[in-house]
Amino acid sequence: MRTKLILVAVSVLLASCSATSWLSSFSPYKMEIRQGNLVAPEMRERLRVGMSRQQVSGTLGSPLLSDVYHANRWDYLYRLEVKGRLVEQHSFTVYFTGEFVSRIDDGAAPATSSGTDEQAAATPAGKDKAALAGAVP
Repeated sequence: MRTKLILVAVSVLLASCSATSWLSSFSPYKMEIRQGNLVAPEMRERLRVGMSRQQVSGTLGSPLLSDVYHANRWDYLYRLEVKGRLVEQHSFTVYFTGEFVSRIDDGAAPATSSGTDEQAAATPAGKDKAALAGAVP
């Protein structure tokens, strides 16, 4: 009888020690959340200055944000959260003059898709900074 009591006591003590590590790893399930439009490098390479809105929509899909106050700008935003933590975030903006692409901003450094000197001169750095300063987060 006494050995059974000692065996039960030792079992309870060992179980309580291991329960803390088991309980700490037990947490609610948090799923992977992908929001927005991911613009892949291949999609970015196909985009050109001078494309129509319909061609851009066919290449990149419909924009995540289409603001009535900034009808000349389409914003493609992407966000990935894993277990409640932000892992990846990208922004991509296409600017239009009339119905055609005039400028492309990949979030890191504004650039035109063809990279010619004439197009770089047509988009001065001051205009880029002013456009970025007025961007909606």
